[in-house]
Amino acid sequence: MFKTSTFKFLKDLKKNNNKPWFEKNKSAYLDAKEDAEHFVEQLIEGLGKIEPDIAPLHAKDCTYRIYRDVRFSSDKTPYKTHMGAYLNKGGKKVPTAGYYFHIEPGGSMMGGGLWMPMPAEMSKVRQEIDYNFAEWTKILGDRRFKKNYPDGLDQGEILSRPPKGYDAENPAIGFLKLKSFTTTRSLNDETMLSRSLLKEVTGAFGAMKEFIDFLNRALE
Repeated sequence: MFKTSTFKFLKDLKKNNNKPWFEKNKSAYLDAKEDAEHFVEQLIEGLGKIEPDIAPLHAKDCTYRIYRDVRFSSDKTPYKTHMGAYLNKGGKKVPTAGYYFHIEPGGSMMGGGLWMPMPAEMSKVRQEIDYNFAEWTKILGDRRFKKNYPDGLDQGEILSRPPKGYDAENPAIGFLKLKSFTTTRSLNDETMLSRSLLKEVTGAFGAMKEFIDFLNRALE
C-alpha cells in the first residue's frame, strides 16, 4: 500500500510543476520516493519467487527518475507527475520483456510486455508468434490471464499493411501488425492505498508470466 502523503505530493506537483515549488517541497518528494521504492522492493521480492532473474534486482535498477528530459519536447514542465518501475531481466535499461507498475493519482496502472521493440527484436517476436501461433493464442486465452487482463493486448500503434514477409491472410496477422506487445489494467486510488495492493499486483503479474516468457524466448 502507498501512503496518502505520496498521492498528495503527486497531486500537488501536478498543480505546481516548476522548480521553485519542487525545491521548496523536496522533503515531501524524498518521502514519496522512499515510499515508492519500498513498494518496488516488496514487488521484487514477491515476483522474484517465480522470476529468478528478477530476484537479484533492487528498486534503483527498476525505478525511473522524476525529472523529465525536455530537450526534444514542446512540453517544458520539468517533472513527471507520476512514478514508475519496470521489473525485467537485467533491469529497466535492458530491452527485455517485463512487468510495469505506474503510480499516479487517478491514473495508476500495471501491466507488462514489450513496448516498441527495435526492428531486430520486432522481427524475432513476429517470427516466434508466426511459428508458434497455437501456443501464443493459448497463452492469451488462458483463464487466469483473461481474468486479470480482460481487454487482452493493447492495440496502440498498428501497421496499416502486413509486415514484410507476411501475407495478409496469415492467421496471426492481427498480432503481427502490432508495434508493441503489451497488456495493462488500471488501478484505482482506493486499491493503491489498500493493504491488499501488494498481493493483488504480484498475483496479476504472475498471471502474465507465460506471456513474458514467450516474448523473452523470442528475443533470446
